[in-house]
Amino acid sequence: MDTKKIPYKNFIDEKIEVGFDIPPLYSKEPPCPDTFVWREKEFHISALLFTWRDFERYGRMERNMQTEHDARARLKGSWGVGRFHFQVNTKEDRQFELYFDRSPLKAGDRNGHWFLLAKLDF
Repeated sequence: MDTKKIPYKNFIDEKIEVGFDIPPLYSKEPPCPDTFVWREKEFHISALLFTWRDFERYGRMERNMQTEHDARARLKGSWGVGRFHFQVNTKEDRQFELYFDRSPLKAGDRNGHWFLLAKLDF
């Protein structure tokens, strides 16, 4: 599935907080969260519908990779590059697409951030 061509009717792309029943082993390769908070409301994830990774490099990041390392980076990612997408159902009977963005927002921020990309139920 080419995720870049999905026309989101309920596009949101807002930062969210997530929760895990069991904390992830690796912070830069998280599994699907168990809960998330969006606009002060908590949602409980009941099912993971679909997941994928995007390690494509964009903009200036696309040009700063040596050719011999580019193929491996597209499979495994590289520091600060990559997104993990999750399409989920919630116990509240809603469908959403969440993603974890590994890129830092500023110099001292190395953790990555979670976002709610879109509501999938219309």
